Amino acid sequence: MGVTAAAVHDYGDRALLLEFGTTAEVLAWTEALRAAKLPGVVDLVPAAQTVLIILADSACQAPVRQRIGRVTPGADSIADAGSPPDEADVVLHVIYDGADLDEVARLTGLSVDEVVAAHTGRPWRVGFCGFAPGFGYLLDGDERLQVPRRAEPRTKVPVGAVALAGSFSGVYPRESPGGWQLIGRTDAVLWDIDRDEPALLTPGQWVQFRAVTP
Repeated sequence: MGVTAAAVHDYGDRALLLEFGTTAEVLAWTEALRAAKLPGVVDLVPAAQTVLIILADSACQAPVRQRIGRVTPGADSIADAGSPPDEADVVLHVIYDGADLDEVARLTGLSVDEVVAAHTGRPWRVGFCGFAPGFGYLLDGDERLQVPRRAEPRTKVPVGAVALAGSFSGVYPRESPGGWQLIGRTDAVLWDIDRDEPALLTPGQWVQFRAVTP
């Protein structure tokens, strides 16, 4: 059985916004829409519970809205979007020495070693990207690692910092301000305009963190 979008809205005159209840639905619909290659669609931008469909011009809005009704990802594809594969798409090697590691341990009631074990214990899924080029919001990690953002954001977070905030994990692709809890660092290059695909992490991928020593 197919699954329909919860709501479809005009977004200005050159885009449509689809709303869903879960990120798994977003990922399944993004894949189905890309495969459908609807005429007039120039880009798809998934977020936590929406997909923004960017159109070539205003004349495409009504026809694309009609064609969306014939794109119906199956319930199985949505279930598969939330199921980790046998092997992750990306493996990130992390030195767990972040400035907030002890604070995360305090907030979660875990030891530092248990925080690391929880962060590396299962793969995380790239739900959507934003904030900065190459920054992926990673979902479906260990529920014990849900922690609030810092009360006072830092003015400078180093490139490669591995962090937690709410139910998300992420890696800072460049030096920037940030309010997430820093637990480690990686040498992986998250954004490189000289690669065929500049972003290392893209929506739908699965990411495995692995602890390494300095």
